[in-house]
Amino acid sequence: MRRFSTAEADFETNFAALLGEARETTESVGDAVAAIVADVRARGDAALCEATSRFDRVTMTPERLRVTAAEITAARTAISPDLLAALDLAATRIEAFHLAQLPRDLETADAAGYRLGMRWTALDAVGLYVPGGKAAYPSSVLMNALPARVAGVGRVALCVPAPDGVLNPLVLAAAHRAGVTEVYRVGGAQAIAAFAFGTATIAPVDRIVGPGNAYVAEAKRQVFGRVGIDGIAGPSEVVIVADEANDPAHVAMDLLAQAEHDESAQSILITTDTNFADKVAEAVAAALLPLPRSAIAGASWARHGAIVIARDWEEASELVNRLAPEHLQIMLDAPEAFFARIRHAGAAFLGRNLPEAVGDYVAGPNHVLPTGRTARFASGLSVFDFLKRTTWVAGDAAALAAVGPAAVQLAEAEGLGAHARSIAIRLAGR
Repeated sequence: MRRFSTAEADFETNFAALLGEARETTESVGDAVAAIVADVRARGDAALCEATSRFDRVTMTPERLRVTAAEITAARTAISPDLLAALDLAATRIEAFHLAQLPRDLETADAAGYRLGMRWTALDAVGLYVPGGKAAYPSSVLMNALPARVAGVGRVALCVPAPDGVLNPLVLAAAHRAGVTEVYRVGGAQAIAAFAFGTATIAPVDRIVGPGNAYVAEAKRQVFGRVGIDGIAGPSEVVIVADEANDPAHVAMDLLAQAEHDESAQSILITTDTNFADKVAEAVAAALLPLPRSAIAGASWARHGAIVIARDWEEASELVNRLAPEHLQIMLDAPEAFFARIRHAGAAFLGRNLPEAVGDYVAGPNHVLPTGRTARFASGLSVFDFLKRTTWVAGDAAALAAVGPAAVQLAEAEGLGAHARSIAIRLAGR
């Protein structure tokens, strides 16, 4: 864990190094991913099965790629009623928040006599990727599938790896709750290739969403253009802004909650109180060992964790904007005032009693968020990722007469004679 103070002479150098740190890069897997994608594109199911057998250590055949309805039903019956109720609560809240996002079509009229508008329509088919390696994430099933369903996507398919042939029952239960019946036990770059190009078993989709490891991220990068993608997800991250009125143990556990995702995850505390920073660092050390994933969380905190001491909260807010974090916790008396200064963050959690972990499951907003400082220009997953905008114009000859001459002049200035002529012949009544 690194510790910085904005009062130090070398702060800018050290902070710039933190900003530029490559916690995970896809460059080293580019060639391997390209080979997998090309193989799946060329040989379809055969390549898909070979890659799945190789990477997930399970014998795979085309007949076993798709998870059956009976398997999904059996998975649900294996889950306790309390856990199913928790899953349903999460799904209900996520669904409600995304329903509130649905946009309305636009229609307006102008002085020339044109009617102009914009119409929203859902994608035909989307592919959802859900990680299944170091941990299984039923919450990601809900976060990916429910916005697609709310948007009205006709076909929603899901790929999730099954290491050693094991699928998490709660993942299948989450798919069922979200209305997804097309589930495949396929992961990695091969799943992304199947979604992009299709095989005999898995039909191609129009957009691929969902986080994954470096191979998945690189595969999404390589197939972009053939299909749409939500973004290139990197290791998870949190920035916590907290004052000395907080319990150091609470802040420490919030930092570790992010760190336990992955060795490359990053947790950063920004505060103005040196003594409080000391107490949080001590609390992290004390809380780390008992954790089930202490090795992962410990590696993340040691390699990528940081504590930054700012002179005041205005300076702290600018540090947050430079970090542009995936998750931002604001644990202050007036979190809304601090949040008003924030321009770049994937998701914000306001108050001392709103840990980011609530957002991972039951808050309602999506937990698929921009990482690696991409919150400077990107947003979290929403219904808008599953919708398209189509603009339209309607008008008569009188409307064309009002604006057409200007269009003719502009077309001629650009040297596009047919453009100009297609308008001029109507203005001339021919």
